[in-house]
Amino acid sequence: MPQAWSEGIGALVWSPLGWGRLTGKLRRGQPLPAVSRLHVTAERGPSVHEEYLYQIVDCLDAIAAETGRSLPQVALNWLLRKPTISSVIIGARNEQQLRDNLGAVAFKLAQEQVARLDQASLPPIAYPYWHQRQFQDRNPLPPSYRD
Repeated sequence: MPQAWSEGIGALVWSPLGWGRLTGKLRRGQPLPAVSRLHVTAERGPSVHEEYLYQIVDCLDAIAAETGRSLPQVALNWLLRKPTISSVIIGARNEQQLRDNLGAVAFKLAQEQVARLDQASLPPIAYPYWHQRQFQDRNPLPPSYRD
């Protein structure tokens, strides 16, 4: 994405709710809802470490409660605020989900909420990158990563 940003190119994101994982239907220690595509798609999508997923869902949950919005609305709003995201392709199963997803553009997350979601979603950093980040004077982050 840094290269896309520097070239003025945007991304069209398919499955912005992570194969349904960011809808709030997946919860620690709870079975999947009886009616859900997750019974089929949860195992087909890219693998995601459960604790990493729950860390993001917990943060989405807290912000959804603060804003009075649904988890999918918060997740989509957060993604659409990224400067390299041009649009998203949603996969609503019914009219209710479609209307809920479309409601993601009807509000604006606070910068502090975006920062919390950014922090919660930071993936583990592999070596040598975690080591290099200790020396910001020699390995500064690009300007778009500092905001």
